Amino acid sequence: MPDPFKSLTSKAVVLSQSNIDTDQIIPGRFLSTTSREGLGAWAFYDWRYESDGSTKPEAILNRIDPSERRILLAGKNFACGSSREHAPWALMDYGFRAVVSTGIADIFTSNALKNGFLPIVVDQATWDDLAAHADQPITIDLETSTIQRGNAAPVAFAVESFARQCLLDGVDTLGWLQARLPAIEAFERRKETV
Repeated sequence: MPDPFKSLTSKAVVLSQSNIDTDQIIPGRFLSTTSREGLGAWAFYDWRYESDGSTKPEAILNRIDPSERRILLAGKNFACGSSREHAPWALMDYGFRAVVSTGIADIFTSNALKNGFLPIVVDQATWDDLAAHADQPITIDLETSTIQRGNAAPVAFAVESFARQCLLDGVDTLGWLQARLPAIEAFERRKETV
């Protein structure tokens, strides 16, 4: 799992297209690995590279520094299509830590949250404001579950409570259980004596 997610302040990358599916995020031909490392090279591959492997200079993801733009502002119905954990893995390995959209596919949301990547759904007016000011830092505060641009009023967003706690702690479900192993073992010992 990545580091705990408490707060993130970053500029954003705007990909306003609707219905960006998981095969666009990471094409199926790159799914032969079970390792997360290196998948960022394949993120949005067909958008970033020609069929001969040469770089598309006009592609926005080839013109930015991912360390300065860790928030993806995506069009509605983001990450629709097939379920693949490789999609949040690729986005994170590329440099993103969160995606903000007016609609995100449920299965992607589940995969993302289980892997330390934060999907945020906002209303259209909030998305439009963030997109219009993508070069200004945006702060995502998971502890307060708010997103804020500059001096604009913070906007609340919802995250399932268990997934939120795992993100804050920097653990997945297994890590959460392992942290509670002493209590689980004590419970089992009490049960055996009954």
